[in-house]
Amino acid sequence: MKRFKGFVIKEFYHIFRDYRTMFILFGMPIVQVLLFGFVLTNEIKNADIAIWDKSKDNVSKELTNKLLSSGYFRLNQFVENNTQIENAFKAGKVKEVIIFEEGFAQRMTKEGSANLQILADASDPNTASLLINYTNAIISDFIREHNAANAVPAQIIPQIKMRYNPEMKAVFMFVPGVIATILMLISSMMTSISIAREKEMGTMEILLASPLKPFQIIIGKVIPYIILSFSIAVVILIIGRFVFEVPINGSIILLLGETLLFIILALSLGILVSTISKTQQAAMMISLFTLLLPTLLLSGFMFPIENMPKPLQFISQIIPAKWFVIILKNIMIKGTSIIFVWKETLILVFTTFVFIVLSVINFKNRLE
Repeated sequence: MKRFKGFVIKEFYHIFRDYRTMFILFGMPIVQVLLFGFVLTNEIKNADIAIWDKSKDNVSKELTNKLLSSGYFRLNQFVENNTQIENAFKAGKVKEVIIFEEGFAQRMTKEGSANLQILADASDPNTASLLINYTNAIISDFIREHNAANAVPAQIIPQIKMRYNPEMKAVFMFVPGVIATILMLISSMMTSISIAREKEMGTMEILLASPLKPFQIIIGKVIPYIILSFSIAVVILIIGRFVFEVPINGSIILLLGETLLFIILALSLGILVSTISKTQQAAMMISLFTLLLPTLLLSGFMFPIENMPKPLQFISQIIPAKWFVIILKNIMIKGTSIIFVWKETLILVFTTFVFIVLSVINFKNRLE
């Protein structure tokens, strides 16, 4: 028993000496609990909306102030025509638009009812449903207060219209997110593991001693994954289109071009991971921890980023999948052109460039 006790104590010493094991045991659970605790929420705060007040009377202004003071909504802009509404939705500036009809207060006073139209961006059906529910609840509360202060009861009749996804299909939200997640994991993780395997088995030195130049070796490693990843993306798009009826309203050429750009970005990230990993296990752990959870939780396809605390919102800005999901939703569901996704495209191009430069620097340092 004394020997067994000594053996157990020795194992504890081994665990405490290995910082990687300690990180897996304590670091990852803590980070996961914090991430899930802050990210998994059904509340929406400060959602950007636009107002088209055709009436501009006291009642419409009071209701607008009540909506904005609730904490659920934040005024992004006042709009004055349908073109501005369309551009605001396509640019992703607003989640909802509220339109007051002309003579809003007058109709409430004389006819006892007034109409109000609510347009919601249903490319994210969960968020759209929550925003509609919040809006209806605030309108109902406003009517109760108004009727309590006035002898003649009145009502406001909301007319709800879901843009881009009238049937509120969840697959409209999940298909773009699944594409981004799968491409990021397959492209980056498999590339990093493949190169780390060569290093771990000692065959990388043999390859470097061959007539092939280092960049030719890297390109030769990633070309198969580019072809396979692109093929997988096309298969997912076909399944989404013909099985789940997810539309592709924009340019297919632009969609495929953006997909190829994201694959190259993910591959460059995988190469960067491989340059700092000595073993396949290390490459897999780094890929899973730095890619899987951030892509799932901080890309915005499962949980709205604007609901998260400010530090997580800041971190989400450096998650490549976030920008790719925005691009996919805009092209596939909203049918936008490059005019509305040029900023996100430039971010992906710049991020790819940074990853490639860092990979080259690390690779050269290793050779030296």
